[in-house]
Amino acid sequence: MSDFWIAAGHHLLDRDEAGRLVATDAFIKAYLARPELVPPDDSCEAERRLHHELLFHHPRRPVAPAEIAAIRDADARENWELMIAFRDRLIAAPSLEAAYVALARGDMGRTPPIFLNQLAQVVLRNALDGIGDPFVLRAAELLYRAQRVTFNEGSVLLADAETIESHEKDRHASPLLAMLGGPAVAELAVLTEADADRYFERSDAFEFVLNLGEGRVREGLATAIATWVRHLLGAEVEVEPVARLEDPDFTWFVGLDAEATRIGNLLWRGGEIDAETLSRVLALFRLTFADPREARDEVGSRPVWLILAMTPDRIVRMKPQNLVAGLPLRTSEMAS
Repeated sequence: MSDFWIAAGHHLLDRDEAGRLVATDAFIKAYLARPELVPPDDSCEAERRLHHELLFHHPRRPVAPAEIAAIRDADARENWELMIAFRDRLIAAPSLEAAYVALARGDMGRTPPIFLNQLAQVVLRNALDGIGDPFVLRAAELLYRAQRVTFNEGSVLLADAETIESHEKDRHASPLLAMLGGPAVAELAVLTEADADRYFERSDAFEFVLNLGEGRVREGLATAIATWVRHLLGAEVEVEPVARLEDPDFTWFVGLDAEATRIGNLLWRGGEIDAETLSRVLALFRLTFADPREARDEVGSRPVWLILAMTPDRIVRMKPQNLVAGLPLRTSEMAS
């Protein structure tokens, strides 16, 4: 089976007996080699010494607050504080999955969103290992990459927001990319059956566009969500895309992003929702537990509704941590 998301760094990690990811020196060093942490030419001796010792000798060694305080540049000090705090979380947790669950359930601290997204990607890469459907894999990118939404002739197109932004200057080279408001990268195209196999060679470029209106794409996202829940929480669930909300009781919902949570709260409270707000809802899913006993009593065999929405400026910023923290599980313990 073809590999994918190689840049996530899953090859640098060990796995425990349950198949969960365990931090290694190589993985920590990959973070230390990030441009934000490589000292510039005009950096002070304290920063250069700290970076050298961690990157080339002892990536796990404790770093005293005084060592970071000795760094002259304020921005560099903040970068180091955030990085060391994140590193220490990964080292202390029994697995990267456990670290993510702890973060998702409220122990976020000052963890930068980019670190949380990168952690989600590598954990999701582990969860999806063995799945070779490009539609599932491309849809799964929503769990850690923001998407820009475009409506075209009845289609709802999702393109990677960072890819669009980084190639903005070349937007006129391709009619499709000009329509999307972004990059003129020759490889950027709507993912179809005809070119699905190309996904693996381009998976780290994030250049394929999704047509969210296609059934296979929504089913792919449903599969990715169910796989994420199973891997992190050990709960067997079925996730199905649906056209409309069919539960008059609306017992439980999870907003898959901040805007969806806001809209879901309005629905749950029975408030009036204007047409413009409703138009931001892009997809609905029905989640059911294979064993209703795993759900809280007030839910039982009733469905949990999942809502995906876009912001007013047509961006989808999915928050997979909402599934970890928001599902009505009877027990909050992570699966072993």
